[in-house]
Amino acid sequence: MGMKGTDIEAYIKAAFPDADVEMKDLAGDDNHWAATVTSSAFKGKTRVAQHQMVYASLQGNMGGVLHALQLTTVVKD
Repeated sequence: MGMKGTDIEAYIKAAFPDADVEMKDLAGDDNHWAATVTSSAFKGKTRVAQHQMVYASLQGNMGGVLHALQLTTVVKD
């Protein structure tokens, strides 16, 4: 099954229009991804809160269609 990196990026960018998103397919199977998301929306939020915000942007696909996402969040200045 899996989820294309461009689809994941589109969900994230819809929630965080200023985001810079870098996607890497870790296993070549559209199931195991690494994402680095840089957004000003993360300012003042804990790392856990930042990750929760990104997972929420995926609208329920995490743990279903999207099996694994290694996430790095960065506050954009």
